Order: sequence, then structure tokens, then C-alpha cells
Amino acid sequence: MNWISKLVSLNVMIVCGSEVPTLAAEIRPPNIVMIIADDQGYDDFGFMGNSQVSTPHLDRLAANSARYVNGYLPTSVCRPSLATLLTGLYPHQHGIHFNHPPPGFARLSRDESMTAEQFERLRERAMVFIKSVPTLPRLLAEHGYQCLQTGKHWEGHWRNAGFTRGMTTARPSAGSKYGNLTLANMDVVAHGNGDHGLAIGRETMQPIEEFIDDCGDLPFLVWYAPFLPHTPHDSPEKFTRPFEGNSEIAEHLKPYYASIAQFDDTVGQLVTMIEQRGLTDQTLFLFVSDNGWKPSKDRAGSDYAPDPHAKRSPFDAGVRTPVLIRWDGQVTPTTHDELISSVDVMPTLLDAVGIEWTDLSLPGISLLPSARGEQDLDPQRAVFGEIYPGDASSLGHPSLDIAYRFVRQGELKLIVPHSHNGESPWRSYLKREALFNVVSDPVETQNLIDDPGHADSEGRLCKMLDEWWTPSDDSHLPQLDSD
Repeated sequence: MNWISKLVSLNVMIVCGSEVPTLAAEIRPPNIVMIIADDQGYDDFGFMGNSQVSTPHLDRLAANSARYVNGYLPTSVCRPSLATLLTGLYPHQHGIHFNHPPPGFARLSRDESMTAEQFERLRERAMVFIKSVPTLPRLLAEHGYQCLQTGKHWEGHWRNAGFTRGMTTARPSAGSKYGNLTLANMDVVAHGNGDHGLAIGRETMQPIEEFIDDCGDLPFLVWYAPFLPHTPHDSPEKFTRPFEGNSEIAEHLKPYYASIAQFDDTVGQLVTMIEQRGLTDQTLFLFVSDNGWKPSKDRAGSDYAPDPHAKRSPFDAGVRTPVLIRWDGQVTPTTHDELISSVDVMPTLLDAVGIEWTDLSLPGISLLPSARGEQDLDPQRAVFGEIYPGDASSLGHPSLDIAYRFVRQGELKLIVPHSHNGESPWRSYLKREALFNVVSDPVETQNLIDDPGHADSEGRLCKMLDEWWTPSDDSHLPQLDSD
């Protein structure tokens, strides 16, 4: 029985005089506001100890939240990571292990024979994966929720993922300067990462405000995944000015920090929308990043290249994130040090709504019992991840493209590289297995794999990694031949 049926049943009992009216409010499930940072390092927040950034609104959110400071992402690039948040599955399970489908971004964008029609057709083929599995907005909509998509969304039209309303339509956008791509033949197409949805946060917050007001008494989901603090780091002057002349902050960090401040400002606006409408006690906020980021000194100007140890890599700077859960009156604000994963987000939110999720074969756990202070997390829990090139060589075959797998348990993290066709592992982050103590060596420079004192740990972690996933059979996924 969903919440609407329960409420109808309850109202009948109220009319008969067998219940009190206040129970109706208790049955109503929470609104959900998902706040997803785009390319932000796990420690680039005030509440995570960075005194140089300006994140007062996120810090306030954290102060009122259950704080999971050792969160991990299953991958370190946006599209597959966002797909995990939508599905609760690892990339090798949901099949979206790439940003760009075959023949890859270079050919899609630079081949002079590529037309807008061909580009859109090739991208649309990859939407079969998000349509083939249950998603958070699809499940919530089935239980009476209104679900809004804004910001980053690689899965074409917002309907593909089950939203009931959205900004991304997989068509070129006249409303945002960030979502379009000009092909080699000068055709203009939607880039694929969100088109008009990328206007949220950078140019407007109005669609969210209008949506909340339109929902009335219906519960809602807001997917707020702005193109921030992602490059281009071109924030307005009010965000760049505070960093000017500060000799204590490296020059290559300043544009990035200004974009973080801009993102933080929009988070403040979003939380204020909820608070001003008296919806705070009825709303669960969940914050997470899609992947990590660190600027490199390799390129001058505002559009710095990522540090080689961050985005796209198997290292913590690319795959760690804090996770915040605020639900006033329901969640106990405190810090949790145990390891968690973004595969836990969907079970947690379904649990909060009261939707049965244990029969969905999701690999994660609900964080809600720990957030409420009812149950401790397992300190021996391991978390896992998988790294791929941004371009898929084929659709439905993640085992053909896997570049690195990793597992962390306790202080130790094992990374296993994978080679294909006799070539070095993609980007050569590592050429052989590596074992790091990420507590004493957070930048992962001291490989302990040859230390006899860690042989048992290596064997244990390797066994856990293979039991989690050994790349082989992809038959559970839709099989599509490459064009």
C-alpha cells in the first residue's frame, strides 16, 4: 500500500472517529532534495577542514546533518557516477560505464561527416540502460511523488530516467550557454551532459522554486545537480573578489575556489526556499559529489586541467566524497567515520520514504538507521569501485573497457589495473597492483604491495575484490553492437 492509499484509509478512520487528525501528517513521506556537487574534491569544504574555501551554507547544512566523511564513489567521472545515484547500482551493473558512447567523443564532435541527426541517434542508443532498470525518480513517481530534474543529466530527456518534470530535453538549448556543442560540420547539438538543465545554479534557480510551489501538498524530489563547481571556472566577480590578493592561496586554486563559493551560494538559496515555506521538518536533504577534483598547475587561466591524481583516476582525490543527510527531527547531527558508498544513497532514500527496496537486488545499505542513531555502521565494511575511459568501445560490455578496480577496508586500499590487447592500463595511473594505507598516506604514493608484512592483507583484499566483481560475463546488460 503506497502513502496515498494509506492516507485515504486513514481519512476514512478519522471520519469514523477512531483516529486523531494529526496522524495524517505523520504518514506523509518526506520531500527529498538531492544536492550534487559537480567536480569537487572531498576535502574542499569548510566542514571537512579546508579553511581557505568559503562554504558557509554547506557548513550549516553539515552542522544539521548526519555527516559521513569517508564516503566513496564507485567511479571518478560524472555520467556513470550520476547513474549510480539514479539506480543504486555499480556501473558494471547498470551498464553506463562511460561518458560518451561509441565511436567516442572525438569522432562524435570532430568528424566532419558527423551530422546532428547521426550524433543524436548514436547518443540515444545508449539510453537503453537507464530505461532498463528501476530508478529513484521512477519508483518515487509510482508512489505519488513529483520529481524534478535540473542540472547535470547525461541520459537524454528527463523522462528517460523517470522524472515527472525536468529541464534537460536532449535538444540544443537557447537558455544556457553551457549545454551546446558545435560539430565539425557546424551543426549545433546538445552536448549530452544536460543542455538547458545546465542553466540551473549558474543562471537561475527559478525552475526549482516554481516546481516546489506547484507541488502543493504532494511530496516531491528535487534533483539539483548544477554544473558547479565544474569548469569553466568563470564565476561572477562577487565570488572571485574575496580571493584576489590573498597570497596564502595558490593562484591556480583561486578560480576553482570561487566556483565552490558560487555553488555554495546556490545551496543557500535552495535550502532557504524550503525553510521559508515551512517545509524543513518535511524535507530530507542529501548532499554528495559526483567525483573529486583538484586543479593542476599545468594550464593557466580559469580553465585548469585536473590534477592527474584526481578526476578519472582510481585515487582517493577522484573517488571520495562526504555525504550529508539532514532531516530535522529524524536525523541526529553527528559525524560517522565508517566507510560508506554512493550505492547506499538509493536504499537510504527509499527507506526514508517507506518503499520496500530489499527485493531490488541493490548492493548498498540504508544509512537511515545510523543517521537516526539507532544502529552503528560496520567498521569492517569494505567499499568498491571501477574506473573506465570516458569513451566506451562498445555498449553493454563494461568488462571490455575496465581499466582499474579498487577496494578499501579499514586503512588499506588495493587498486588492480587492467590491460587490454597488450597495451598499458588506460592513462597508466598504475602498471601493477598497488596497496596503500590511505590514512597515513592520503595521497597514495607509498606502494606497500611488496612489503611482506602486508601479504596477508593483500590476499584478503584481492579475494574480496574478485568476490565483488571479476570482469567477465556482461550478459545481464542489454547487448548493442557498435556502429
